[in-house]
Amino acid sequence: MPEESLKKVSFYTLGCKLNFAETATLSRTFTDNGYQKVEFDESADVVVINTCSVTQLADKKCRQIISKASKISPDAIIAVVGCFAQLKPEEISHLKGVNLVLGTSEKFKILEHIHEIENEGKTASKVYSCEIDDVDTFNSSYSLFERTRSFLKIQDGCDYHCSYCTIPLARGKSRNTHIFELILEAEKIAASGIKEIVLTGVNIGDFGHSTGESFLELAKQLDKVDGIERIRISSIEPNLLTNEIIEFVAHSNSFVPHFHIPLQSGNNDILKLMRRRYMREVFQNRVTSIKQAMPHACIGADVIVGFPGETDELFNSTYSFIESLNLSYLHVFPYSERKNTPAVLLPGKVEPQIKDLRCQKLIELSENKRRLFYNENLGKKFPVLFEGDHQNGFMHGFTPNYVKCIFKFDASLINKTFMAQLMFINDKGDMNIELIKE
Repeated sequence: MPEESLKKVSFYTLGCKLNFAETATLSRTFTDNGYQKVEFDESADVVVINTCSVTQLADKKCRQIISKASKISPDAIIAVVGCFAQLKPEEISHLKGVNLVLGTSEKFKILEHIHEIENEGKTASKVYSCEIDDVDTFNSSYSLFERTRSFLKIQDGCDYHCSYCTIPLARGKSRNTHIFELILEAEKIAASGIKEIVLTGVNIGDFGHSTGESFLELAKQLDKVDGIERIRISSIEPNLLTNEIIEFVAHSNSFVPHFHIPLQSGNNDILKLMRRRYMREVFQNRVTSIKQAMPHACIGADVIVGFPGETDELFNSTYSFIESLNLSYLHVFPYSERKNTPAVLLPGKVEPQIKDLRCQKLIELSENKRRLFYNENLGKKFPVLFEGDHQNGFMHGFTPNYVKCIFKFDASLINKTFMAQLMFINDKGDMNIELIKE
């Protein structure tokens, strides 16, 4: 069938790497069934918006994208899926242009629902939600062809119920598929020519919860997959990052020395209010263990500022703690109040302007730590895997330990790995390199 006669579908993804993996799988579902995928800013017959709801800002962004989609493709069937769709389906259903809202258990049946609307015609917005406690299926997902790396979903849901978080309400209990099925997916990714896999999920260290397996067992099996040069752990809780996992990464064939570990607060009183499952000493111990095993490792952390009850004194405690750690960068977020979470009821709310000031202080600390980490790597030689971007005559790639390197654009380098020497840090904070000729 000529491309111009195919129905067109576009996608917009908000939020985490897990959402990107799931959107990629939804995209293949459409293209395997005769749809032509187009860019979001092109007119389409169907628009799928995969949403996030981790903060109030994420909710606002979802509404903006829905409004934009209805203007770009006014005649399209607009389907909204993801966390925001599960948490606030009725609210979304009343937004202009929305025809279909699918909860967690329904989003992978999207084509069935689209066909129903196509056959019956667009009427009132249809909502297919679910009781999140009843969700027990795991839908495998991975991205292909979108970029140099692939996001592989290994786990979904969370049993932790931190006091500020709606993810368990949006995605349900922790669950996963079997290791052998994930290995088959990793082999498909390798066969496509992709060189790097990023392991994604809500709480990936909890892998094996529903199958009697473990994250370490999965990692050991993934390490044997031919054709994948790098495997990167997207994020893992400090209490689930064991010495065995650290030692395995240090000596593995493909797992890279890059860890992203949620801290959220560097003060134990706040960690207790957050209902986190560790104290700051555990986090400190994990950082020390990683650096002892892999001195060149990159370690990032998430931090939430302005949580209820966080006084200036407690924030300063967090700042001093982070300052003392051998971290490479931070992801900093202001606390965002979410309905139906215990944190909403806590006293000691922090004013927005104070949150902003605290965020800025930690962002500046993050930049200092990142530059220090880059300086520690100056002059060293690493393999660099190049991305396909092209900006102002330059392209970029990453070392195994996540140093962002830039180089004069050369299409022949895309999705290939070359040894390079790290030469100097430019004004934007990126690393300039020289390729090492064989």
